[in-house]
Amino acid sequence: MSADPRGLRGDAPLLDAWLRFREQPVTPFTIPGHKQRHDLVGDVVAGDVPLYGGLDTVHLDAGVLADAEARAARLWGADVCRFSTGGATHANQAVALAVGRPGDEVVVSRTLHRSMLIGLVLAGLVPVWVRPDVDPATGLPLGVAPATVARALAEHPRARAVFVGDPSYVGTVGDVAGLADAAHAHDVPLVVDGAWAAHFGFHPDLPRHALQLGADVLVTSAHKTLPAWSQAALVLARTQRVDPVRLDAGVEATATTSPAGAVLASTDAARALLARDGEQLLGAAMAAARRARDRLADVSGLVLVDGDPLVLTLVLPGTGADGLAVERDLLAAGLPVEAAERDLVKAVVTLADDDRSLGAFTDVVTASVQRHRGVPRPVVGAAVYGVVPVPVLPPREAFFADREAVPLADAVGRVCAELVAPYPPGIPVLAPGEEVTAAALAALAAAADAGVRIAYAADPTLATLQVVRR
Repeated sequence: MSADPRGLRGDAPLLDAWLRFREQPVTPFTIPGHKQRHDLVGDVVAGDVPLYGGLDTVHLDAGVLADAEARAARLWGADVCRFSTGGATHANQAVALAVGRPGDEVVVSRTLHRSMLIGLVLAGLVPVWVRPDVDPATGLPLGVAPATVARALAEHPRARAVFVGDPSYVGTVGDVAGLADAAHAHDVPLVVDGAWAAHFGFHPDLPRHALQLGADVLVTSAHKTLPAWSQAALVLARTQRVDPVRLDAGVEATATTSPAGAVLASTDAARALLARDGEQLLGAAMAAARRARDRLADVSGLVLVDGDPLVLTLVLPGTGADGLAVERDLLAAGLPVEAAERDLVKAVVTLADDDRSLGAFTDVVTASVQRHRGVPRPVVGAAVYGVVPVPVLPPREAFFADREAVPLADAVGRVCAELVAPYPPGIPVLAPGEEVTAAALAALAAAADAGVRIAYAADPTLATLQVVRR
């Protein structure tokens, strides 16, 4: 059976190199240590080919990675592209290293993923936080308003960049074009974490992607909505306001020196597929998703979030059903979802979906909501979006400060020394350097009560919290 069923290798140099390695038996004297043998730990290592000594020589003589990245840059309309085998997390941190110097301020959306906050620590940047508008009907974020960013830049004229996440984790879409105008009015770059939007811009019924809307940098995950290996991501940039040498240095400083060739090859293959068949495949997936939405809209009390057509975020308070109970029914049917908590269930649709998969999902959700239906409850929403951060120290200073663990009740008024975020989506409620407030602790308690895992804290039970030692 061909490992290139859609005939992509002619337009995907990394995929072609991966296939050639698999087609030509070798006895490698390189890493990885399994040496392509499957009799040691089994097929779990099948397809694991390194970049160096696999897809290319250690000297990169064939240039297949640079060729693949150049093709991706052309497809997205960027000046430069770098592939990542460390996900959007690595890409976000590389960009943070590229846009400023330690002590520089940057305007940052509070809805950004924790990876960018750690990027601020690595780069020594100081965040000027801006918060999104919130939809009162769902309690979920709608995006940061351009006027909010413009006001933050006016109040902090030395800020070096603007960082936002768009679309949001729940699929809502903001005004990226307006944000680009606001940033460019101060001659600073707009960096968009579009990890969930690798498909944007490749069908007329989808939102345009961030670069098409004027952003300077787009970070996106090839593995979230495109058919690439986990951890596959891209950072794409226009270089008018971003130094490509600094960006390249940031990528190399934070990347592994043993990149997985299969991840890189799958990124290249997904790009080639998107370029050739993306509009057709995405159109079919969106049509199936529309039919699923139409059926779900008939479920009394159920609200579907508007935004990305390929994200089905179901808001449940009006049904009285518990999203965790709905998730259990979906798991029993072999239909795991991206996220579930008491008030919502999020399902990601990709170009791999069709009426069969979405019909099964819709059948189970419809029956499950009916089975678990109860008295409608008020929309509480994601409390994380309403917390007002109170900066005291720069994140880097707090991250490296002497710290101590104190009982949670004693932490109010102290300076937090760690990152604490409900996951998913991984958006911080408390970050290093911020005052621990009663509102922040209440938001964490509400998230935990809704069945959301509290992540990244040294004490995951939150009986104690790490604070800066006095």
